[in-house]
Amino acid sequence: MLPLIPWPTEVRPTSAENLTLPSVRLVLPDDLSATLTGVVAEQLAAVHVDVTDDGVPFTLRLDPAAGPAGADSPERYSLTVTPDGVEALAAEPVGLLHAARTLRQLVDRTGGAATVPAVVVHDAPRYAWRGLSFDVVRHWFGPEDIRAVVDLVGAFKLRVLHLHLTDDQGWRLEIPSRPELEKASDNQVGGGTAGFLTVDDYAALQEYAAARFVTIVPEFDMPGHVNAATHVYGGLTKDGVATDAYDGIEVGFSRLFFDNPATEPFLRDVIGDIARMTHGDWVHVGGDEVHTMELGEFAQFVELAARIVREHGKTPIFWQEGARGPVEPGTLLQYWEPKGEEFERFVAAAAAGARFIMSPGNHAYLDMKYTPEHPLGLHWAGYVELRDSYEWEPTTVIDGLPGDAVEGVSAAIWTETLTTRDELFSMLLPRLGAVAEVAWTDPAAKDFDAFAARTAAAAPAWRSHGWAFHPTPQVDW
Repeated sequence: MLPLIPWPTEVRPTSAENLTLPSVRLVLPDDLSATLTGVVAEQLAAVHVDVTDDGVPFTLRLDPAAGPAGADSPERYSLTVTPDGVEALAAEPVGLLHAARTLRQLVDRTGGAATVPAVVVHDAPRYAWRGLSFDVVRHWFGPEDIRAVVDLVGAFKLRVLHLHLTDDQGWRLEIPSRPELEKASDNQVGGGTAGFLTVDDYAALQEYAAARFVTIVPEFDMPGHVNAATHVYGGLTKDGVATDAYDGIEVGFSRLFFDNPATEPFLRDVIGDIARMTHGDWVHVGGDEVHTMELGEFAQFVELAARIVREHGKTPIFWQEGARGPVEPGTLLQYWEPKGEEFERFVAAAAAGARFIMSPGNHAYLDMKYTPEHPLGLHWAGYVELRDSYEWEPTTVIDGLPGDAVEGVSAAIWTETLTTRDELFSMLLPRLGAVAEVAWTDPAAKDFDAFAARTAAAAPAWRSHGWAFHPTPQVDW
């Protein structure tokens, strides 16, 4: 069983002998960046294969003919392993890194020496948007933890890490035009010390992620989930009185007021600073769970926030509730809560040009408990075992939504109950691999039993990497 997750478009084992891989020698054009070379070497180092001057040749080359026949994704690649060496072809550099990640998963050390089966792989993703939404507010996870998540995201060939940076409990990103927000950073669920990303931290994280072809998407959640902001800026409240700090897990009680003269300047400062600091094309502006606001006022917030984001040259993303406001073509809406009564609104938004990121809570929310007995997580969307994260189809989640309105798929992890990296990873793994396969692999090629077997085969590498995972009984470990 080849432990490849997500499963490629075409995998053809050959009858040739396995390749023994004591070390590799990278053979690549001069015009490929040193950064890419370093990250490719990093993939091999993760499975204890060194890059040397006299190793087995690993040739990397750009070739528009790479990938499966007829594939047009810029991420397409081909990987060929023979007893004499390895060749990776790709349409663009990102595909070369995908090929290196596939090679990394193929390395087998059960016999001591590193070996790789002789195989030909042609591969390309189903969706361009493949991501993870990561809450660093409810419990604070700092730069090193976020880098570790970038590495995990990259290992499964995901391209987006959406950081939920603001909420009722805390504020996790320095905003130069609103320095007082730093005072809202030292709080989290249950109390205790927390922190925030400085401008320099955020820039460094984006550079780290970009080198691995992962885009950081920041989220400023509004007009609800704003207690951290109103705790510092009392002028944003209805009566001008600052709210108390909050360390619980309830939602829906905090809000901004559109007719407050302080509101628009605050939105312009925060969204403007975030947009200027962000290297990628998107800014997420929330919009979820505003339980105490009339629809007309909410629609005004959606229109204003989207307009400010676009004024700064970015594309706005909202949670699914953004469909209740005016939607312009290109707006991304992230579906999360199974609500049949909203489906007509979503279909109308798609007709207006919105596109959907699928993150259904009952499949892709990886903070849901695996079982009722599991000690971590919540269960408002039900219990989400590995099979639940694997067996779903993005184009049928919303009744009546055209399949071509689906931009892609994102898992999500919320941290109300998660306090350590091991707890975080044990909720992500193995389910993140399941969602990654939903996003990458042709549905006709998916099979849960085969996926479970590949997951078991991948577990020794996860242990070697120090990645905690949940030993679900749905896998024969």
